[in-house]
Amino acid sequence: MLDREGFRPNVGIILLNARNQVFWGKRLKTHSWQFPQGGIKYGETPEQAMFRELHEEVGLTQEHVQIVARTRDWLRYEVPDHFIRKDARGHYRGQKQIWFLLRLVGRDSDMNLRATDHPEFDAWRWNDYWVPLEMVIEFKRGVYQMALTELSRYLPRAHPGNRFLRAGARPSGRRDAQEAGTAAEDAPDDKSE
Repeated sequence: MLDREGFRPNVGIILLNARNQVFWGKRLKTHSWQFPQGGIKYGETPEQAMFRELHEEVGLTQEHVQIVARTRDWLRYEVPDHFIRKDARGHYRGQKQIWFLLRLVGRDSDMNLRATDHPEFDAWRWNDYWVPLEMVIEFKRGVYQMALTELSRYLPRAHPGNRFLRAGARPSGRRDAQEAGTAAEDAPDDKSE
């Protein structure tokens, strides 16, 4: 399914752990690393495609993650001709992607790279949010940079000791009464989430 300009609709997934590190998958039998991504099937919304791809590539389901944000618009990259099948040349130009920023609320052990008969990755690791993009195939680097940059403003504060601590809350769990506009005793308790 291509649009009029020759771009295939696709989703990209940036999966965060409690320390704001990102999931980085190693492509099967290669030395290249990337974020999970995949095509949107006819009749699917980008969100439905994202959950399907998340399960197919990483083995996680909707209960294991929380959607933090998504890109406002499609981000595009063109695929060089030598990577395009001969029968698609002249029609297919590349991918247009909606990127999702997800927070893992499950455990690392919930991940399963063999959740389907056609695995995409044979290894994975957590990496800093600003992952070194030289490990990404060259023609995708620009879209990775755009997605990481746009979604970085939604990064929750990382709390290594307590991943359930409310983003933006002070370590004591209390807010300044003036800042909150109410008595400090009325501040929400961080343990309530």
